[in-house]
Amino acid sequence: MAVAQCPASCGELIQGWILGSEKLVSCPVEWYSTVEVSSGSPQEDERPLSRAMVDMLLQHWQYPAHFSQDIRIDIHSTIPIAKGMASSTADIAATAIATAHHLGHQLDEATLAQLCVSLEPTDSTVFRQLTLFDHNDASTQIACVAQPQLDLLVLESPETLRTADYHRIPRHAGLQAGAPALKRAWEKVQEACISQNPYRMGEAATLSAIASQMLLPKPDFDSLLSLVEECDLYGVNVAHSGSVVGLMLDRTRHDVDYIKWMLAQKQLTKHWPEQHLLRMVSGGVELQ
Repeated sequence: MAVAQCPASCGELIQGWILGSEKLVSCPVEWYSTVEVSSGSPQEDERPLSRAMVDMLLQHWQYPAHFSQDIRIDIHSTIPIAKGMASSTADIAATAIATAHHLGHQLDEATLAQLCVSLEPTDSTVFRQLTLFDHNDASTQIACVAQPQLDLLVLESPETLRTADYHRIPRHAGLQAGAPALKRAWEKVQEACISQNPYRMGEAATLSAIASQMLLPKPDFDSLLSLVEECDLYGVNVAHSGSVVGLMLDRTRHDVDYIKWMLAQKQLTKHWPEQHLLRMVSGGVELQ
């Protein structure tokens, strides 16, 4: 038996046309999918992509296909599904590492990323460090130095959008239009990590969030921006292929209760009725 966990993501710090293709930097937060892989019969209600990952690993290491019928997958996760919080990436990445350990193998991050993107577009939460990642083919993996410390008030909407559906939306023109802003945003992400400056990270995320309005607009976005300014928050980040939004802050310096009150005053809670205060954490899959 082996157990592994992978964090969720509060949308992306940045996502858009960077260095010649669409890429992203995920925003890992302290909300996890924990996957237990053991010997036993598969469950009837297991998640299909996690089983696909098991079968892919068996093929990768040249095991007989029938070995799959003696591998049981138990997923323990409350990460919201289809809202832009990387729930699927967390499931399949943790499944991969747990399966590898169960079979007596190891997977490095680059191989894990390649396996994951072969199943679906993948978040960069599979990497321990903040990483600029080509989520479609894993061809770009540029790691940043240590990330600044910050918290996120995660705003959860009832609206859902599956990643595969988002990728069917015609968006090439919008991505190209946002390319200059994303170039600056990527530079600011790197500066934020070098200088350990959360305000710089907030600037990067806000630039990307504004550019995302051309592709998948968030409701009352101007009110969100005014709240960030009025409360002197670091910035706002969004799920570029989902509905979740993150207010970037420091729980020891900012008055979170006041921010929640402001959300209600600006009638933003009608779009995001649930809020979760979470720390931004390191990414990567950990064995338990």
